[in-house]
Amino acid sequence: MREQSTPPNGSHTAASVGAAEPAAKQSSMKTILGTGVGNGLEWFDWNIYASFAVYFSAQAFNDDDPTSAFLQTMAIFAVGFVARPFGGFVFGWIGDRIGRKHALTVAVLAASFGSLLIAALPTYDQVGVWSSVILLVARLVQGLAHGGELPSAQTYLAEHSPREHRGLWASSIYVTGTIGLLAGLLLGLILSSILTESQMSAWGWRIPFAIGAVLGLMALWIRSSMEESDVFEEEQQRQQQEEAKVNVLVALWQDRSRALRVIFMTAGLTVAYYIWSVSIAALAKQNLGYTDQEAFLASMIGNIALILALPVWGALSDRIGRRPCAIGGLLGTAVLYIPLILLIQGEFWQLVVAIVVQLVLLAGMLSHAPAMYAEMFSTGNRASGFGIPYAIAIALFGGTAPYLNTWVGDQIQFGVYVVALLVVSCAVMAFMPETKGKDLAHDTPRSHHP
Repeated sequence: MREQSTPPNGSHTAASVGAAEPAAKQSSMKTILGTGVGNGLEWFDWNIYASFAVYFSAQAFNDDDPTSAFLQTMAIFAVGFVARPFGGFVFGWIGDRIGRKHALTVAVLAASFGSLLIAALPTYDQVGVWSSVILLVARLVQGLAHGGELPSAQTYLAEHSPREHRGLWASSIYVTGTIGLLAGLLLGLILSSILTESQMSAWGWRIPFAIGAVLGLMALWIRSSMEESDVFEEEQQRQQQEEAKVNVLVALWQDRSRALRVIFMTAGLTVAYYIWSVSIAALAKQNLGYTDQEAFLASMIGNIALILALPVWGALSDRIGRRPCAIGGLLGTAVLYIPLILLIQGEFWQLVVAIVVQLVLLAGMLSHAPAMYAEMFSTGNRASGFGIPYAIAIALFGGTAPYLNTWVGDQIQFGVYVVALLVVSCAVMAFMPETKGKDLAHDTPRSHHP
């Protein structure tokens, strides 16, 4: 596949400019709401596992050794990530061959079913090892769903957005996702305030999973009326006329150099993000001596700051480019990572400052990452082309981050590992072409036959 990039002066041919923006088939609000509501629910379902693991770890495993039970629960958290590449393959195939809308609909149903299984999970005392097995199945289902949801949502949104504001539109993916995360954190704060420790451990942790399962019906209703983008439908017509459909794995192999870029440019981002946004509440309580309320509240404040920073960085990427924003944000995260790790081992305000600073810096790439990934691939291979390697990167690095951090036990040693990955991600992006303003409607290579 030829490398696709915007000309240095940002110009396009007359034909490209004239046909680049077909008339919208659905409103901007419906596009953003349709992708956002399901995406937020997926994040709610996925991340409450990490936040509430400290409560239900003794329920699903033998509680004779609480530390061992917590590590086992974190291991199943990682197993859920292992399923993500398979989800990227399955839902990438659905998205590229059948439609982005269908991939989004099935993904949100699968995630809700996984939450229902956890909400109704029998305890280890009731059914023995079957409790652990059911938890494992639930996490695998959610892993498949989330492995397909995020790339499908990113692709769908990128293809519907105006190219001159694609970075700003892309920021809505992580805005809605973070809102879903915050909803889980807020629910955790409320529950930990009104329920006793024994009530939280016995049944309180089931509440957020039950809510996630029910909300899936609302997301299904909204997404059922969404429409495919003109970009995708034009590509479908072209493939039917030219009989140009290629096996997903064949297409991935043909695009292997770009797939490797996705993996390494994502590695540092995903580890840093899952530590500072998802796992920090559990780690602060488990390892640093903070109370439930302090850990949840600090994480909530940090994620609110992330929501505010995302559209700013997204709009900036539309002006100065994707690479400067991404590299600047990740380098800042790397430089300050260890100093801020040292800072959080103190008072509550220090924990808040550290989380806020790191998440605002990470927004430098998170904001426009959906646009940047989509701009790297052609329409016929977009959902699977970056969805599969993206899921592999998150499984290898992000999924193992909480478990590895708990196992290492030394935050400085683990910090060195995170900084190294962030530097690798920056180095990869430094040699990539700038894709800001790329015309997705005229990017389809004609040489994708096996």
